[in-house]
Amino acid sequence: MDKYLIVGLGNPGDEYAQTRHNTGFMVLDAFAKASNAVFSDRRYGFVAETSLRGRKLFLLKPTTFMNLSGNAVRYWLGKENIDQQRLLVVSDDVALPLGAFRLKANGSNGGHNGLGHIQQLIGQQYARLRVGIGADYPQGGQIDWVLGRYSQDEMQLLQPTFDLSVKIIESFVLAGIDITMNQYNKLGKTRPGAQQGKDV
Repeated sequence: MDKYLIVGLGNPGDEYAQTRHNTGFMVLDAFAKASNAVFSDRRYGFVAETSLRGRKLFLLKPTTFMNLSGNAVRYWLGKENIDQQRLLVVSDDVALPLGAFRLKANGSNGGHNGLGHIQQLIGQQYARLRVGIGADYPQGGQIDWVLGRYSQDEMQLLQPTFDLSVKIIESFVLAGIDITMNQYNKLGKTRPGAQQGKDV
């Protein structure tokens, strides 16, 4: 059976729940809910297992804290003998508007500490889904922004993106990265559900 590792980046602990930097965790929670998968506390992270048309999926929310995310990714790739081409990492991104998203087959870490540590340990050749959290902060305020909590209104704006992310993960597993990028990236330039051309 083909195996896939889907990783959502974030920080463990109640004090980080619903923060912008934990958007990867939220996407994985949405996918787990849609799949009736339940997370359990395992080595280096919370892990849930599910299957999709004969393919086995491991969902991983690392408990290593963001800056050491690569430890969890490398461990679970090795433990389950999963090909790196079947790895998808979901992260937040200040360079994209709130709720916009971008799927890439590989590339740089874009200054993201979690992606940066993964890159240190396994290189750049892995797929990543970046979800926009916006950049509405003053100069020097990025850390407070990413570790700040979403408002209720922002969570409502993000819900269509979370729903679409579930479909993107399914497509990545069933159709592959290239087809999925072609199908979904055009939808990710603005927040899903927003009127085209409106500032969101």
